Amino acid sequence: MAIIVAGKLQLKPGSRQEFIEKSCDAIRQARALAACQDFSVSPDPIDENRVNVFEKWLARAPLEQFRNAGPDNDAFSLVEAFDINEYEINT
Repeated sequence: MAIIVAGKLQLKPGSRQEFIEKSCDAIRQARALAACQDFSVSPDPIDENRVNVFEKWLARAPLEQFRNAGPDNDAFSLVEAFDINEYEINT
């Protein structure tokens, strides 16, 4: 089984680049973990205040552990709304 985390974040106007820069530590830390197969925060090509999120984890436990121990910065203060979902898939 694998866990897919995917969706979008609507950011405060003009804060997309700052959000992406603040996300880089989390991306690097997640990708360094054996249980993380992918982790990405990408700018939307049409909406300048939106980023798209994609993560793929081998199991729920490492995902939860990362969420509880990942980098702590104020990046989420730049988010106005979000629509993120998790999917369990059989591999």
